[in-house]
Amino acid sequence: MATERELSDFLKSVENRAFKRSVYHVRNEESALDIVQDSMMKLAEHYGDKPVAELPMLFQRILSNCTLDWFRRQKTRNALFSNMSDFDSADGDGDFDLLETFQSSDNAERNESAEDTTRRAQVLREIDTQIQELPARQREAFLMRYWEEMDVAETASAMGCSEGSVKTHCSRAVQSLSKALKARGIHL
Repeated sequence: MATERELSDFLKSVENRAFKRSVYHVRNEESALDIVQDSMMKLAEHYGDKPVAELPMLFQRILSNCTLDWFRRQKTRNALFSNMSDFDSADGDGDFDLLETFQSSDNAERNESAEDTTRRAQVLREIDTQIQELPARQREAFLMRYWEEMDVAETASAMGCSEGSVKTHCSRAVQSLSKALKARGIHL
């Protein structure tokens, strides 16, 4: 059984990676923080008495389920509401400036030529789009294996499937991504 200290240390160790994974999925930092916090609370409430060795797999499974729940809630909300306030300016004066929304805050990017910055942004958008186009199980396996750097056994446990299924999902995801990106002239 995990002690309070072991549970706390475990949660601290996975916090940043879980946040990055959630941001990648939901593309919203506040929502990602909510998902991670909810996942951590569920782990502590329902599985805090489990052995320390079981916590990583339990947490990955809870995080995946919380992310799916978020998407379900968003789908329902989007079907019911259209929130035009997203286009309001930050100061609330009613003026919306698209250029202001996309200003770069990274100094390294400012030193790039506009053409390089645009090309890099287009490639990243295309990669992201193609990852999102993958079937859900392939995308989940791909992100856990290559984004989270989990091994096959950990991924299988978190996804609730066999190791062979993880390998199949990852192989198909890589093949699909490679084919789609090459078709668009992107060679990685």
